[in-house]
Amino acid sequence: MSHKISLLAFGQASSLFISISFTLCVVFDLLFPQQAMYEVWQKLLPGFEWLNWQSFFLGLIESYLYGWFITLIWVPLYNFFGSKAK
Repeated sequence: MSHKISLLAFGQASSLFISISFTLCVVFDLLFPQQAMYEVWQKLLPGFEWLNWQSFFLGLIESYLYGWFITLIWVPLYNFFGSKAK
């Protein structure tokens, strides 16, 4: 039995997951500034600063692209090794 993962479906799902996580973290930081995590985003997302609209949308786009970066490496590896396992 061979099950291949769709590159498009996984890419969209992982990119949206990371983008939604980024957005939730920004909201959390605004609600609980004493527990802020934005320093982590500043290290992971080039050009991200705390906080203005331009920086937020840059972080959102970069988060989305990180999902595709993961997808373009992980899905071909999974499909390759999954086809060898049968």
